[in-house]
Amino acid sequence: VSPGKCWAFKGHEGQVVIRLPARVHLTAITVQHITKDVSPSGTVVSAPKDIAVFLLSLCFAPEGVGADGEEESLLGTFTYHVEKEPMQTFPLKTMPLSRAFSYVKLLVKSNWGNPWYTCLYRVQVHGRMENQTASSKI
Repeated sequence: VSPGKCWAFKGHEGQVVIRLPARVHLTAITVQHITKDVSPSGTVVSAPKDIAVFLLSLCFAPEGVGADGEEESLLGTFTYHVEKEPMQTFPLKTMPLSRAFSYVKLLVKSNWGNPWYTCLYRVQVHGRMENQTASSKI
C-alpha cells in the first residue's frame, strides 16, 4: 500500500462492485487506507468513513445490467476510523439466503472531509464458499 496507489473516485460518495471467485456466504470485510505518517499531505481526509456492504445478484442482458436485473441484500453498515489501525475488519450480518451471491457491493457514503475525492487502498472479503464448511479469506 503506497500513497496514491488507490482506487480513487470523485467526491465523497461512490461504490465498487466486486465479482467473487465463487458463490459465497460472507462473514466480514476488511478495508485499508494509508496512515497519516505516510501521507504526503500529512492527513487522511480522503479515507472512507461511512460504508455499507451488500450482497448483489446481477442478471446480465445484451444491453447491460438493468434495474430489474439486480437484487441486493444489506449485510451491514460501519464506520472506518482514521485514528485506528489502517487495516480494519468489520463483521457482517449473516442471514439464511435461499441462494448464494457472486458479487459484493461496497457503498461509500462519506469520507473524512476531502470534497474532491475518496480513496480505497484495499478491500478484502472474508467468508465461506457455498459448499465449504470452514471460514476462509477469498
